[in-house]
Amino acid sequence: MEQLRFIPTNDAIEIDYESLPDDASLAAHLCAGAFAGVMEHTVMFPIDSLKTRMQIAPSTTKLSKSIISSISKISSSEGAYSLWRGVSSVVLGAGPAHAVYFSVFEATKTLLVNRFTDSRNSNKIVTDENHPLIASGAGIAATIASDALMTPFDVLKQRIQASTQQHPGNNSIKLLKSASEIYRKEGFSAFYISYPTTLFTNIPFAALNFGFYEYFSSILNPGNTYNPYLHCVSGGIAGGIAAALTNPFDCIKTALQTRGISTNPEMRAVTGFSSAAKALLKEGGSKAFIRGLKPRIIFNVPSTAISWTAYEMAKELLLKN
Repeated sequence: MEQLRFIPTNDAIEIDYESLPDDASLAAHLCAGAFAGVMEHTVMFPIDSLKTRMQIAPSTTKLSKSIISSISKISSSEGAYSLWRGVSSVVLGAGPAHAVYFSVFEATKTLLVNRFTDSRNSNKIVTDENHPLIASGAGIAATIASDALMTPFDVLKQRIQASTQQHPGNNSIKLLKSASEIYRKEGFSAFYISYPTTLFTNIPFAALNFGFYEYFSSILNPGNTYNPYLHCVSGGIAGGIAAALTNPFDCIKTALQTRGISTNPEMRAVTGFSSAAKALLKEGGSKAFIRGLKPRIIFNVPSTAISWTAYEMAKELLLKN
């Protein structure tokens, strides 16, 4: 249990941030990160489901501007569980993907620091040195690796999230059944057709996220001290901005991942980033690329805040002497 430590000096009270024991294994930290990843995606899952529905809705469909009223309408007409369909895919994929992300990020960052700087910390799991460009490169490597693992699960998630529009009342769609149906009808490539677009979305998102996080951290926390509250606020702001700026890529990614269940013949025929972008533009004009913007921001603000807070906590634990 954490306790307040009273320091016998001038009215000073210091909180002792004791953490995992010094001999805690890397596996323990990865498990904690995986758990944080699952929580990040599942807590806000209904908002993500609403975003998916808004992005695949025909341009002629009138969408409610209120998130709460939209969720209430879907829940009352389809049941409270409807917005949680597909969460099992996130539970299975997000944990391992986050473990891969953080392990690749830290390993790559440490490798690059040791290779291109005068530092020699090869015996450490992570490095506490601040090298923004190296961190960005490590973040790209981590994104490529984690998205390779997560993309098939994301495809399943979005298909199941959107399936109620094509199969009303079907509340018993199973993850394996959905995967089998996609493979049988569209082949293995269907699970990875959106992978390049996912990278087009997530690499700029990661770069913007890192950049804005560093910027707001320098303003709110100029001393660069461990402060969960400030990490959370900086992360939330960075995530919201990054989510807004990359929303057009996310719309294209959703179009690719849900093409097999689209009622639009042109959307069903898309084969990649360019053809999906052209189909969206023809179907809904420029407004097609801002669909789901509000729920995407609402989803990413808390989820990115959780990610950054967990990341800074992990660094505090791993680098603590």
